[in-house]
Amino acid sequence: DIVSLRSGMYIKVQEDPGERAYIMFDLFGGNLTTKASKNSIDLINSLSTAMSGEVLAQWQGYYKAMMQVNNVYSIAQGLEEGPMRNKVLGECHYFRAYLHLCLVTRFGDVPLMKQNTDEKVSRTPAEEVWNFIYDELDLAISLLGAPDEGYYYLSADAAKALKARVALYMGKKTEAAELAESLINDARYGLDSFDKIFRAGNNKEIIFAFSCLHTDQSKVAISTLFYSYNHPNSGSYVYAPAGDVMTMYSDNDLRKDVSITTLDNLNFINKYPSGQKGTDPVVISRLAEMYLISAEAQGVEKGLGRLNELRQMRGLEKIFPGSENEFINAVLDERRLELLCEGHRWYDLVRTGKAVEKLGIKEYQTLMPIPEAERQTNRNLTQNEGY
Repeated sequence: DIVSLRSGMYIKVQEDPGERAYIMFDLFGGNLTTKASKNSIDLINSLSTAMSGEVLAQWQGYYKAMMQVNNVYSIAQGLEEGPMRNKVLGECHYFRAYLHLCLVTRFGDVPLMKQNTDEKVSRTPAEEVWNFIYDELDLAISLLGAPDEGYYYLSADAAKALKARVALYMGKKTEAAELAESLINDARYGLDSFDKIFRAGNNKEIIFAFSCLHTDQSKVAISTLFYSYNHPNSGSYVYAPAGDVMTMYSDNDLRKDVSITTLDNLNFINKYPSGQKGTDPVVISRLAEMYLISAEAQGVEKGLGRLNELRQMRGLEKIFPGSENEFINAVLDERRLELLCEGHRWYDLVRTGKAVEKLGIKEYQTLMPIPEAERQTNRNLTQNEGY
């Protein structure tokens, strides 16, 4: 039954946190507004409450998925030695790292769930959670093989890509750059056009993505949140691009038309094109992020070349920042252009200490609130300061 268990694990990790989980850092990060408001801070403040249903859904969804992964992990440990056992255990290690990463970046201290339990758990210090994530990805890399099943399945490369991100977040810049460079220099991958990446074309850029297949009854229909009834794709138009998102792309930026569009004086995020007709894949790791990780980790002296390579691939001219601070700001700007609505912006600002200034939020809003419904059930869960 391990084949079915493996498939079910992928579906649970993909589905349980909900579609908004994939864009929550854009919701909190000033990239989106509601259709009724042009002010992104109103949306951020509406979400920054312990009573938020969206925040609760993610907390519960990530932990529900974690229980499934831990269940598969315990079963896989009893398999015969061999490639299938290694593959499933490697996938479990990756997903345990990925799910804990989603939690620790949102909430800070979170319960570390190495195994399932019915006990009322307490929050684990964030540093311990980060170290667990890092170690789990080492195990995933050692157990997973080449990407021979395509990028909708995990591989050692997918684990390297996520570890590069984690290393950057943890301040392990040498390791982050080395991991990113190992993928940049791998002939299997290459920077590709946005049209191929986000219109389901064959491409060399995606390292790992969730397939979110409509035929498999996936409910991750992000695009429904972005289009309106007047658009050919149709949607509920819950969220619109923030005003500065609509002006941040230059006309020669090859990402512009795929990232944003306007119809009948309404602005739309355009990366997920299915609307109400279906679902779209959700990219977790792709090569452009590796270029940006390598650039940031190496700093202006050695990393500027990687930043400019990406810019030129996207139709932009080279830039020449005069200081390290200017360089970091340029990298963050490029990350916003490149990774719009792929779930990066808020934590990029939080981890670089720029969230309060850039977003106009309070210091306490650099963490999300622990959902009050969870604290009612488990009083061992303390609340983040300020909520």
